Amino acid sequence: MTDDSLPVRTAGSSEPPRAADSPTPPPAGAPSAPAPPAAAEAPAAAPGTAAPRPPRTAAVIPAAGRGVRLGPGAPKALRMLSGIPMLVHAARALAASRAVHLVVVVAPPDGAAEVKSLLDAHALPERADVLVVPGGETRQESVKLGLDVVPPDIGIVLVHDAARPLVPVETVDAVIDAVRDGAPAVVPALPLADTVKEIGPCAPGEPEPVVATPDRARLRAVQTPQGFARAVLVRAHETVAVSGEGATDDAGMVERLGAPVVLVPGHEEAFKVTRPLDLVLAEAVLARRRAKDGF
Repeated sequence: MTDDSLPVRTAGSSEPPRAADSPTPPPAGAPSAPAPPAAAEAPAAAPGTAAPRPPRTAAVIPAAGRGVRLGPGAPKALRMLSGIPMLVHAARALAASRAVHLVVVVAPPDGAAEVKSLLDAHALPERADVLVVPGGETRQESVKLGLDVVPPDIGIVLVHDAARPLVPVETVDAVIDAVRDGAPAVVPALPLADTVKEIGPCAPGEPEPVVATPDRARLRAVQTPQGFARAVLVRAHETVAVSGEGATDDAGMVERLGAPVVLVPGHEEAFKVTRPLDLVLAEAVLARRRAKDGF
């Protein structure tokens, strides 16, 4: 952990243990309770030994971008959604998974204290610890800075866009399960509804020439959280050379290593809030959730 990291909360000892990680032993003489089903199959334990625990998981949320397409105002991650910053919604969504032990929020370079105060002011699920660190000039730099403070006992790392505040916990768990099953990199994704055209170069302001129409059936729109075996993601950030504005997709960096990347089904509510119309849609989704189950 660096000196710049700001802990928002450390889960206390009074917190109920996670079923998959630290089961409470029964009183002496009492029959043992049946073990809960594992989220992913683990290697069989030798007779008389405890089953191996699944690897611990941390989530890194880069939230240092300005989000200029949403218009002037606060950074995109701090825009309000039903009176709560999008970043808080995103952190809650990740912390809602019982498999997530730590949430690392990567704040704007000069805004870590502000983001820490904001998270302190909003209730997050108690089961996960929360840490805030200053970010970098690019998304890749920010993810790397968040990855640097993840404790060594964490085996799985999720990277999630702060601008995807409504990702369902089922999607988070599906990504983690796939990494636990052995995939080095996992991405939630959806089939495309629209036909896609590849364009060629042209002068600014001129009509864009179409050069190809890719087969839509073989294309997917990717979402987050993207999940990784921790060692694979660390190696990608240490060895993959990135030019220009930096990497916008961590799975793409892993692809450049030659490591396999697999997809799991995404969710329509895990869309990215990028433009003003997306905020309207997000408000509608939250209103529907509140009407349905008191979200």
